[in-house]
Amino acid sequence: QVQLVESGGGLVQAGGSLRLSCAASGRTFSNYHMGWFRNEREFVAAISRSGSTTDYASSVEGRFTISRDNAQNTVYLQMNSLKPEDTASYYCAASGRSLLWRTKNEYDYWGQGTQVTVSS
Repeated sequence: QVQLVESGGGLVQAGGSLRLSCAASGRTFSNYHMGWFRNEREFVAAISRSGSTTDYASSVEGRFTISRDNAQNTVYLQMNSLKPEDTASYYCAASGRSLLWRTKNEYDYWGQGTQVTVSS
């Protein structure tokens, strides 16, 4: 089992920034690809086990950055130039698959989510 706890959500004005964190516990964090989704189904970003490969939805590419610290068992999502349409609950997820996926069904463990609200 992997337990995931997100933090860092909140209310921000359009154009602002937030950094989400997801702390993992349980099994070896570096064995899992990690992803961020919003509203539990929309892919946002993913990062490989080592952090060497990242993938982004076109709607966030250039504005969001996913990173991870395997020593701290934490994955981050830096969100810049936020737009009202980024308003959502954001979830981190862990995948034990061999490849990096955008599909939510390929992720085995999920956090409870953190709310991000962007005002216009």
